[in-house]
Amino acid sequence: MKAPSFAYVKPQSLAEAFEALERPGAKALAGGQSLMPTLNMRLSSPELLVDITGLPSLRGITLEQGVVRIGALTTHADIESSEHIAKHAPLLAQAVKHVAHPAIRNRGTLGGSIALADPAAEYPACMVALDATIVVAGKDGERLVKAERFFKSLFEVDLKPAELVVAVEFPAQLKDERSVFLELARRHGDYAIIGLAAYKGAATRFVFLGAGVTPVFAKGASQASTLENAKVLLRKELSPPADLYNNTATKLHLATVLLERAWNTLSTSR
Repeated sequence: MKAPSFAYVKPQSLAEAFEALERPGAKALAGGQSLMPTLNMRLSSPELLVDITGLPSLRGITLEQGVVRIGALTTHADIESSEHIAKHAPLLAQAVKHVAHPAIRNRGTLGGSIALADPAAEYPACMVALDATIVVAGKDGERLVKAERFFKSLFEVDLKPAELVVAVEFPAQLKDERSVFLELARRHGDYAIIGLAAYKGAATRFVFLGAGVTPVFAKGASQASTLENAKVLLRKELSPPADLYNNTATKLHLATVLLERAWNTLSTSR
């Protein structure tokens, strides 16, 4: 199928982008790796595509005063090759290798993935595990939203009309902190059956993807003092939706397997 007819504009500044996004039926185009297929299948029919890829201020990875900042237009490939990410955000360095395939990673962007909020995507769960702050901007300025509150429901995030995700920020991982990303998929590059982003610092955060309509922060399991207690609590607080191949009980079992692997990794890593 072919995409429906739409108008197109490529703003050269954020101010121009915000103005264009206020027009009826406007939709932002970042990497386009999720948007273009939905257009071609006519699952989406915006009247105006606002191509924000010409805004260099939304690209790049920086480390300042112990805080990692990643611009919304930074591609998956940029994250995969970044020394800053490898050293200071190894959770993302592990997760990005599970994002689709190299061709997709060359074009897809961090901001696009977060704004779409696919419950089976890797980055939203990582953002919650990292206790990240989502930097959102509109014509009235910036506002900061904690990742745990940003993902509201299925494909729904805390973005007002004509707002954009412009960056994410989170503390750099310290030497005595640990993280691990685990994912089970039918084939590498497919959407996850179940996945887990885990971080152990001052507190432990186990955050599952593919386990609900948003990333699921298993707070009980995260606060458990033993692995067996964590498993018991996880079974009480997690109820993954069934899919074409796996029922809820199977996915819960797989989530428990990932929890055990992550627990052991975080406990033994040096």
